[in-house]
Amino acid sequence: MNTGTPEQLAMDVLWEVETTPILWIQGMGDWLAVPFGLLTELGSQTFVIALVALIFWSVNARVGARLFVAVAVSAVINYLFKSLFYGARPYWFSADVSAHSAEESFGVPSGHVQHATVLWGYLGAKTGDRRWMWAAGVLIALMGLSRVYLGVHFISDVLAGLLFGGVLLWATLRWEDRITAWWRGLDTARWVLYLALASLLPCVLATFWQLGARGDWTPPADWIGAVPLDPAAYTLARLFTLAGALLGGVCGLTLLDRRGGYSASGTLIARIARFVLGISVVLLIQVAGDIVSRGLEGLAAAVVAYAVYTVLAFWAMFLAPELFVRTGLASRSDQRADTHSGSGQS
Repeated sequence: MNTGTPEQLAMDVLWEVETTPILWIQGMGDWLAVPFGLLTELGSQTFVIALVALIFWSVNARVGARLFVAVAVSAVINYLFKSLFYGARPYWFSADVSAHSAEESFGVPSGHVQHATVLWGYLGAKTGDRRWMWAAGVLIALMGLSRVYLGVHFISDVLAGLLFGGVLLWATLRWEDRITAWWRGLDTARWVLYLALASLLPCVLATFWQLGARGDWTPPADWIGAVPLDPAAYTLARLFTLAGALLGGVCGLTLLDRRGGYSASGTLIARIARFVLGISVVLLIQVAGDIVSRGLEGLAAAVVAYAVYTVLAFWAMFLAPELFVRTGLASRSDQRADTHSGSGQS
């Protein structure tokens, strides 16, 4: 969307209008930067990885597995649309907006709000307690407000993230059991094919869109704020990263289910040991990935990120549980439903 196209002109008008309430919210004072900065971390990739891993390894394997799939699907969809829309961040668009946080990817829809809606909405619904569901709703609303205050999202970005997240949450809660049963009934060739398509097609589509239709894209001249060096390449790399996680995680969950599943029950010491061991390897894989990708740019960096996160998610959803079982830190499921098969579309 370069300057002069009808869609860019329409977005410019919308963003210009939305800049005013952002400046008003930021005018409430810099003292909000710290609490809102801490709040927004509840939707960050690092926090979500740690929380989902904790639930899957040490609290409830069935809930953790389904939550992983829902969040992974949400993340891939979010970054696919970021890769297609090329939406500005408020502090990119206007130099008047303060950047209390920095982002290198395109803005619409808001990933933090979308993932918070899926993550906290799912956990709230699974408690069956209205108080927890209201708490989840308040947290999601505050997440949206924090992203606007920090200068990293327009209000329309937040509403888009809420819409996408709400639809995904509704679909997950309504269809997870049926899709899980269908996935379990697939033979190996079919589930491998479906999973590969679900992971690779968004990457291929975004790559051709970026290199083809938007191959000559540069930040429009009316984006007068602090635009990062190459948001298109960064957004594409993030999409590849998340698609790799979807591939590795769902593959791992499927294989784990067909080996008899995994139970997250056990003593407190065993639960803590599983999390510490599992997350330590996750960190090692991330460090190794950073070393391997050092100096790479563009599509090469995206492909390496895809491979690294495929391995990382496969460790988290298959190799780690298998290790826990074989070392006596965990046991197989008491019943097959304890760990779901890794439905690729829940």
